[in-house]
Amino acid sequence: MTTGGSAALVRRLDGSTRATLLELLFDVVFVAALAQTSKLLADQESWARSLAVLLMLTAIWWTWSVTSTTTEFYDPQQRPIQAILMVAMVGSVGMAASLPMVTRGQSLAFALAYVGTHVVRGIVLVSTLYRQQHPSAMARATRFLFWFLVSGVLWIVGAMAGTARWWIWTTAIAIDLLSAAARYPTPWLGRVPLDQYDRTTAHLGERYQQFVILALGDIILVPTLELSRSEFDRLRIIALLCAFAIMLLLWQIYVYRAGELRETASASMPGRSSRIAPYTHLVILVGVLVTAASFDLVVDRPTGTTPVRWLLLIIGGPLVFVLGRAVFAYLLSVRVPWRRVASQLLPLLLLPWAGGWPPVLVTAIVALALGVHVLFPRGGRRETRRGLGPRPPAG
Repeated sequence: MTTGGSAALVRRLDGSTRATLLELLFDVVFVAALAQTSKLLADQESWARSLAVLLMLTAIWWTWSVTSTTTEFYDPQQRPIQAILMVAMVGSVGMAASLPMVTRGQSLAFALAYVGTHVVRGIVLVSTLYRQQHPSAMARATRFLFWFLVSGVLWIVGAMAGTARWWIWTTAIAIDLLSAAARYPTPWLGRVPLDQYDRTTAHLGERYQQFVILALGDIILVPTLELSRSEFDRLRIIALLCAFAIMLLLWQIYVYRAGELRETASASMPGRSSRIAPYTHLVILVGVLVTAASFDLVVDRPTGTTPVRWLLLIIGGPLVFVLGRAVFAYLLSVRVPWRRVASQLLPLLLLPWAGGWPPVLVTAIVALALGVHVLFPRGGRRETRRGLGPRPPAG
């Protein structure tokens, strides 16, 4: 249900923190773009092209993150914000559809989809807030728009620069990430005030959780699609079961005490989680993407030797996910789950020998390493109940 465009655009702090149906549809569209990115990463045979795919993933993720921040600060029931969500969905589809073209040197469509999404959002917000005479919110939207115009020039120039494209695009995405970290310092306007970060509600935390849970589904979706195009044999089924197990284990690692972390941080460090979440969740998302890509390869060829690139994808995906979750926990609670991280480092010890093993065996070992810490007791205390539900905090 929508409301009229004349109501105040800024979200009320006592309003609903539940995600709207349009926001959920927005998430699904972006997860589809991630599935395309996972498939593209699996198809690359050089490290340079793999890094290029990760750069495009960063652009897709940043579009989702900034748009979700928009629906946190502004009311997603208002028509201008709903229009922004729809534009972002169109931009996501454009970026996803143009991903294969980017690797073949035709990158203007991707750049236009990315830049257009951010610039249109900024114009809609600034014009609407100007009509509503809301100077502080309009200044916030202007800061965002200014920096996306700066980086947007580089995105468009890079799309037409030939072989120098990736260096220009790396600079452009660095501007996007660093300007946000610096609170968008803008001439004559200064930075986004800290109290605007402090007003973050539970809505944003729920949005990040929903997106990660949906993204984890790509770990099983991508290899399932590959299996449907391959011969249905026993080893491929085992590889698919390993993918399912790793998906569940990564889910458990992500949700373990997540609510407790957010509540502690919101009480002691208001606004901190909303500032660090885009960066730590980017690391988590890279882990998901790499894991999904690795299973796309393993289901296609579960036997034979395991190439070095496959090894790094199979072992590195869950490791990057665990490290991203550990950094997020550390920045919010100044505590590092060392045992969880150490358990995932164990497969690295196998690298000198694992190249001669079949890929399906390597994935099984990675799944076992994840399960060691999640499912087994630690000093007489389990981290999970039966059914993989999180333990309640000690009280």
